[in-house]
Amino acid sequence: MVRTQLYLDDEIHAHLRRLARQHGRTMSELVRDALTRVYGAGRPDARIKSLKGIAGLWRDRKDIGETRAYVRRLRRDTHRIGKKRS
Repeated sequence: MVRTQLYLDDEIHAHLRRLARQHGRTMSELVRDALTRVYGAGRPDARIKSLKGIAGLWRDRKDIGETRAYVRRLRRDTHRIGKKRS
């Protein structure tokens, strides 16, 4: 990692400080994340590599049940809520 220095106007600096405090992060982390989102990480394949790395992450989980049953439960509960409002 390379250390650099930025000049920020007072309003942006104060906003970053508030955000950092709220999210329990450093201002440097917030700036790095923002720069990566806007300008990329410099490696076009890095995002694809990350996505491939998390694909199927919960595939072998036994504690969350079967996906179709979960979705049916959610839909059933949503349907009940909709009837109560009518």
